[in-house]
Amino acid sequence: MLEEVERWLNARSWSAGDRPVQHLLSAKHATGQSVSVVLPALDEEATVGDIVAVIRRELVLGIPLVDEIVVVDSGSSDRTAEVAAAAGARVVHRDAILPRIPAVPGKGEVLWRSLLVTGGDIVCFVDADLREFSADFVSGIVGPLLTDPDVHLVKAMYDRPLGAAPGQGGRVTELMARPLLNMHWPQLAGFVQPLGGEYAARRSLLERLPFPVGYGVELGMLVDALHLVGLDALGQVDVGVRVHRHQDGRALGRMAAAIYRTAQLRLARGHLVRPTLTQFERGADGFEPHTYTVDTEERPPMTEITEYATRRVA
Repeated sequence: MLEEVERWLNARSWSAGDRPVQHLLSAKHATGQSVSVVLPALDEEATVGDIVAVIRRELVLGIPLVDEIVVVDSGSSDRTAEVAAAAGARVVHRDAILPRIPAVPGKGEVLWRSLLVTGGDIVCFVDADLREFSADFVSGIVGPLLTDPDVHLVKAMYDRPLGAAPGQGGRVTELMARPLLNMHWPQLAGFVQPLGGEYAARRSLLERLPFPVGYGVELGMLVDALHLVGLDALGQVDVGVRVHRHQDGRALGRMAAAIYRTAQLRLARGHLVRPTLTQFERGADGFEPHTYTVDTEERPPMTEITEYATRRVA
């Protein structure tokens, strides 16, 4: 590990308990910063309501640290929107945001569009499939942003059990993302959960970043933020344990392909290989190939979008 990264680990890695919530509230009042929490959601009626309820009870009605909770529904076929609204979130459908640009499927697409329907100086992203959710996931990662003006993006770090096996989750991180970062962006080798969906950043940074539309968004954002603001502006906070729904192996393969493609785009903007992935599934007559298109599109920095600039002027 680079000496620079070892120093960064000591200086920019914290625990959620390092900053009591009352201390964060004082910092919020002193600086006048507002906080938006965004949950991207697709068919998450089983979990999204509990997450919203915890944030609202503890960080809106209890300690007023969060100014708005927004669930962006990316086309759920279940009751995700109804459950989220009943729990106290403002629900916006992905397709209703910036209709001039047709939406494409993907988590990054939802996160990018969320900047147009939120107003916080700090934007905190939380996946909507978390179980046993704690408000520390939010207060922990917004804490450094509220208290240190030199910090611009904070990732959550946590244990990820796979069933009953502790620490065995995050398979794409270990098999794809971590090797890529260590080999090509060794300054980012200190991030425990580089692909984690729980992170917070200043709007002033997010609006200048391109957003890969799919699963590559977390890796792309981390790499681009490194180049834009530098390693010392990035941090991570230990929030304990993350329990969530796990993807099957084929879904993980598609996720890994999208992440590799995102890295490839950043390594060489010239000629690239054909962005598809073929996987195999046993059928009645043996193994059958299934070919999927890998997410390659990226949304431009939000500052280049006319509607965003108009909204800020207004």
